[in-house]
Amino acid sequence: MNTSKERSLGTNMKNGKLNTRVLLVILWVFYIVNFMYCDTLLKMEPGVLEGIMSGYTADGTVKITAGFLLGTAIMFELPFLMIVLSWVLKYRANRWANIIAGTLFIVTQIGSLSLGAPSPMYLFYTAIEIAGLLVIVWLAWKWRNPEIQPENHSA
Repeated sequence: MNTSKERSLGTNMKNGKLNTRVLLVILWVFYIVNFMYCDTLLKMEPGVLEGIMSGYTADGTVKITAGFLLGTAIMFELPFLMIVLSWVLKYRANRWANIIAGTLFIVTQIGSLSLGAPSPMYLFYTAIEIAGLLVIVWLAWKWRNPEIQPENHSA
């Protein structure tokens, strides 16, 4: 039987596994920290800051406008929102939110590789981020409703 402390940590002491909800929260934190650090290091690459200072993205193809910044802010906010939603949503909505958001960000990460010639650092972080997102989608896909307990046949 789980104690309230074990439940609050999201563990099942019978098998020592974290529950899926907790794993999803941890994986979204992992994704967003990697995403933010990659973005920080990206600004240290030659020419990136000069491009930003001139009002264009690093590759010089997209003008930085208020609309562009709002779109970027919304895109950056979604993984933070997924941290909270993975914790509070009920099973069905939680499962589908993780599948959809994870897939959206996989497509976005892959698409980002077509913007100019990505550096080795960017390729490294993109591979790590995609791997984390694939685990999120896989876990959510495999997740079975924890409230439906298998019948106990040991009568």
